[in-house]
Amino acid sequence: MSFIAEGVLLGLTLTIMIGPIFIALTQTGIEHGLRAGLSVGSGIWFSDILVISLAYYFIHNISGRISEPGFAQWSGLAGGLILMGFGIAAFFKDHRGEEKTPGFDARSYREYFLKGFLVNFVNPFTFFFWTSVMTTYVVTRKSGGLEVLLVFGSILVTIICTDSLKVALAKSIRSKLEKHHIKYLGKIAGLLLIGFGISLIVRTSFL
Repeated sequence: MSFIAEGVLLGLTLTIMIGPIFIALTQTGIEHGLRAGLSVGSGIWFSDILVISLAYYFIHNISGRISEPGFAQWSGLAGGLILMGFGIAAFFKDHRGEEKTPGFDARSYREYFLKGFLVNFVNPFTFFFWTSVMTTYVVTRKSGGLEVLLVFGSILVTIICTDSLKVALAKSIRSKLEKHHIKYLGKIAGLLLIGFGISLIVRTSFL
């Protein structure tokens, strides 16, 4: 039971952090509605599961790679540039808003899913966080497979629930916003993503 509680606490710690993931979720939810926001969230959650799986099965290799000189700098540069690219696109986009959620097809889901996946996966701190937590439980605390599953399962369930709540709240806010409000929020979100990208490049350059 303590492993589940620890996982929920870690998940809540992650969800209250305001970063590019929070911006991507809320911006998409406000501008395009619930399904679009959840599609972005699905990409984020899938990338988390992928990184967790890699960390579990190849923890020693991953730990060695992320400690190599230059890895953090290059991954930070790539991730920062991609975040800045999303930010620039969001800033210059014509945020007119929609009276109704636009029609969805397979291509729409793929595009939003890919956006969420990239925003999370290209951030080196995603790897640092999951690898450090995995190292704590597998290497330091010698936790077994079931215990690791309980911890990381609890973290993921907490993240999925809170991210879905963020998108739902963003959708409810959307119905109360005028078109010019959505335009300004879109530009603010774009500037924040650019800022996060620049911050990521600067921080990893000095690691």
